[in-house]
Amino acid sequence: MSTQHTYRVIVRGTWDGLTEASRAALLADVDAHGLAGMQFTEEGSLTYDAALKHFSYRYVVVSDAADGEEMAAAIAEDRAESALKALGHGYRDLRSSATDMDTMKINRKGRR
Repeated sequence: MSTQHTYRVIVRGTWDGLTEASRAALLADVDAHGLAGMQFTEEGSLTYDAALKHFSYRYVVVSDAADGEEMAAAIAEDRAESALKALGHGYRDLRSSATDMDTMKINRKGRR
């Protein structure tokens, strides 16, 4: 059995070819998808603003450590594509960055 690691992945993209219905739906929910809603979850947390130019998803991905950050990023991008298709919104230029939370070094300040 291989070791599992937890990754935090941010998938970024650009809205593209949004229909009037998509634009209306996104703008109706814009307040729920702002900075206050940013969190890493397995289901993904979608954030965007009223300009409807760019968006990001934040995911928690658990996968084999041997597969590394690249596989975690690919999994998150696949999840984002599926979610966007299910919502019926057009997009392009997905890119992602992943951080392995199990190998991340935390610098703690000494007690005073």
